[in-house]
Amino acid sequence: MDEPVAPRAGAASRGDRVATAAFLGVTVLASGNAVAIRFSNRELDWLWGAAMRFLIASVVLTVLMVALRRRWPRGRELHGALAFGLLGLTATFALAYWALLTIQAGLGQTLLALAPLTTLLLAVAWRQERMTRAALAGAVVAAVGVGVVAWRPEGEPVPLGPLLATLAATVCLSLAAILVRRAPTVDPIGMNAVASFTAAVLLLGGSMLAGQEPTLPERAETWAAVLYVAVIGSVGVFSLQLLVLEHWSASRANYVFVLIPLLTIALSAWLDGEPVGVGLLGGGTLVVAGVYLGVLRGTWHRPPS
Repeated sequence: MDEPVAPRAGAASRGDRVATAAFLGVTVLASGNAVAIRFSNRELDWLWGAAMRFLIASVVLTVLMVALRRRWPRGRELHGALAFGLLGLTATFALAYWALLTIQAGLGQTLLALAPLTTLLLAVAWRQERMTRAALAGAVVAAVGVGVVAWRPEGEPVPLGPLLATLAATVCLSLAAILVRRAPTVDPIGMNAVASFTAAVLLLGGSMLAGQEPTLPERAETWAAVLYVAVIGSVGVFSLQLLVLEHWSASRANYVFVLIPLLTIALSAWLDGEPVGVGLLGGGTLVVAGVYLGVLRGTWHRPPS
């Protein structure tokens, strides 16, 4: 009789390697998203810019689905894709685009680093995981870090509205990760295609209700920014992130949001002149430390779920 354990272990190992490679890809590719959104917002109305991004992404993903002859999500798979489109894309990026009208990319991406911790706390609230003293301590340290980032002793404090919008975007992103993990396994390209089209329709509707002008960019740098977030930041990043979520827990997969700010801060300082002061560096360090203490310290010693 054949022994079934070895093939399963080999398959798990291969899956973990695939997830690790996808995870590293997300870390690098997503680091330019917030910077590109800042450039997009300078010429395009924020909701229209977000809608245009996901409209382009949905067209590219649909072409890929047809060319690769992939099966479209259906049933519970479709419900999961629609939920990801509503929470993970529409709500998250409507809030993020608005916040990035005021705050700069490195700061915004640092606040999004709270995603693994908020994911864990939401999982505790839904009784999927248990609260631990480490998680509670991590939440306190991260909250202090957010306070330091917002206070910014070297300059004007961060306005409350954009700060709360970015934190709300983090919660939406965390909820989306939990819902994706609960949904049946589905092709990442198909789920991303449905989610991107959902986001494009909802954001376009919001843009029309807000009376925003659906104009095409005139500047080359705006086109570059929109195409980057549409093709690299949406088609590439979210497909890779969904691939990670097939093999890893939501809190482990969301660790990527702790690494991304390190590259985003450097890019934003270089391309957008973002000041890198004590508040951003000190508060960002506390945010990362809180997330590590609350979620990540024991993650890599547990097998991937």
